[in-house]
Amino acid sequence: MQPSGAGRCVGTVSLRDARGEEEFRRFAATVIPPLGRLAYSLCGDRHLAEDLVQTCLMKLYRAWPKIRRPEYADAYVRKTLLRVWLNEQRRPWRRAESGTGVLPEVGDQRSDPAALTERDAFSERLRRALEQVPARQRAAVILRYRMQLSVTETAELLRCSEGTVKSQSARGLDALRAAMTRQDADRPLARGGVVVDE
Repeated sequence: MQPSGAGRCVGTVSLRDARGEEEFRRFAATVIPPLGRLAYSLCGDRHLAEDLVQTCLMKLYRAWPKIRRPEYADAYVRKTLLRVWLNEQRRPWRRAESGTGVLPEVGDQRSDPAALTERDAFSERLRRALEQVPARQRAAVILRYRMQLSVTETAELLRCSEGTVKSQSARGLDALRAAMTRQDADRPLARGGVVVDE
């Protein structure tokens, strides 16, 4: 995936040179897969995740000439993606709509089919439960436990205190547990291999 409009931006950014352009392309090629995973973890929608990554890369492209230390670009791009997602959550139509469509999972031929089905079912349950966690709490939980960032790194990304990260993470985990428990309560019971609705 390449940021659309990247070619059009070249004329508008006066500090862009051929070397900087090539550095950006190399960086973008390495960062797209992990950014896509982070975006999907945050939003639970593959199409929206791709849009978030694209928007993030366009913002990074514009800021690229100002990045003095390329080794800090990873943190910058994660922070940018998080901001793009949080801004998206504030849009009115996001509050009115909820993506509930189930996207097909790609089968892994190297795995045991039963284990793969069980893992996919759990991933789908977790994704649906995460959708019920408020955005800031969801971000804290994903950054701390999925991305395995420290409290300090998470606080920097969320622009808040470390205490706020701890409380948002704790509340987010409580909300996630409650959502998973509600899903378990709503699932039909299985008796003798037959699913029974009660």
